[in-house]
Parts: sequence; structure tokens; C-alpha cells
Amino acid sequence: MSDKPESCENNTPESNTAKSTYTISARGKADHQSVIKFLKQHFAAVPLGQVESVFGFVEPSTLYGGRFYLMRQLSERDTGLLADHGIGLRIPFTNHFATKEEFDANRPLLAKYHHKRNSIICTNDDLAYWIKQEFPDYDIEASVIKNLLKPEQIEEAFGLYDTLVLPMVLNDDEAFLAALPHKARIRLFANAGCAYTCPARICYKSISKFNKGQGGEFKCSQDLKAREMQGMIDFDLQRLRNLGFHKFKLLRARAGDQTGY
Repeated sequence: MSDKPESCENNTPESNTAKSTYTISARGKADHQSVIKFLKQHFAAVPLGQVESVFGFVEPSTLYGGRFYLMRQLSERDTGLLADHGIGLRIPFTNHFATKEEFDANRPLLAKYHHKRNSIICTNDDLAYWIKQEFPDYDIEASVIKNLLKPEQIEEAFGLYDTLVLPMVLNDDEAFLAALPHKARIRLFANAGCAYTCPARICYKSISKFNKGQGGEFKCSQDLKAREMQGMIDFDLQRLRNLGFHKFKLLRARAGDQTGY
């Protein structure tokens, strides 16, 4: 169910004035499968015209975060197919730690995909600033990893980032969401896995270190703090659209349905 947004939206027709758009995870895509066939197989309920972008790893980089970088997820062919269909590429440069030297080293990658339809997801504000100054055509999006939970945090982030992804727990707070400004610049989760009930999210920093080749110990709060594991959750997107939100992030359930790719 978690990769079928029409079920999330209770099969309610969309408003004629504002269609929902989706950024979709390419994690777990088989190497041999084209990204377009992947979208049609696993996200068949989403018309390609409403797929704003697809996110995943491209060339190797020490700036990736969120998930372990083990291999490329979107091939050269995939990125070409996305461009042919007018679908944006989102590069998850969500590592907590970034230096100017790393930014310099990643200039060729950033230059290669620099286009108005594409975006860079960031957690580190310095990295977001450097990219924005030198590669202005990218949409720079604040990652959910930033954990923007307070109105003042969100307002401050709007000063640097073009768009923001809010923690999925805020989907439950209608009064909070209704009061937010700039709803067209905010992305909400269409579904969610273990992060929905996670009290700490300490895994992300440990993954950031691993992706820099620094080793260390993978850390998860599941063993430290009690929490309810609900598996993959589909949110009622019609309710969120009624509050004024139309940008959504869509994951695919991993085996066991406890979290998403």
C-alpha cells in the first residue's frame, strides 16, 4: 500500500487548481531496470506527469547521507531518461559534515547535473550556501534530517533553502501545518517508515561518517529508547491538500514493511 499514493489519498479527486506532485525514491531499483519502468512498476498509481523528481545516488561522493552509499542508484541512462521525460533529478547531499575542499572536489558532479529541473537535498547549511552561490539553477532543499520542528526554525531555513522537507510527525498536527507560511515551498511525506516514531534519529550522523570512509559504529535509537514500531504508514493526502500542501515525498516499503527505501 505504501507505494500507491491513490490509496493514501482515499481515491479522492484532486483539486483542479493544484495537482499534487511527488518526489519518488529510486532506492532499491535493480541495475538492469530503467528508471521509467521502475516508476511504472512500483508507483503505477502516480501519473508520470505528476512525478516532479526522482532521488538517488549518482556518481560516488563523500557528501551523500541518509543511507549508506554502496552503489550508484541512478545510472547515466536513468538520468537521461528522467531529463527526456521532464522529470527532475534530486541528489541527496545530506551528509552532516562538509568542508570547502569536499565542495571543490564535487564541482564536476554539480556542474554535470546543473539544471533548473534538478535539485540538491542538503542537511549542512554551509554546503547549501556554497552550492546556491555557484550553481543557482538548482533547487536547494532542506532535508528532513534537519528536523525542522519549530516555526522559528522553519522561517530561518526559508532564508537559505528554496524548499523544505518537514518531519513526518508534523503531518499529525493540523493546527501547526495550517499556520505555516509558504506552503508551496514545503514538502510533506506521503508515507513513512521507522523515522515516523523515532525519538532520536542518531543513525544519520553515523551514516554520514561511514560515507566519508571514516568507519565507526552504526547507531540506532531503537535499542536505546522505547518506541512503537508501526511499519510503513500511509498518510491521508487529501487532508494535507486541504491544508494547502501539494508537494509530497514518496518512499517504497522495504522487505518486512518496517521502513522505506
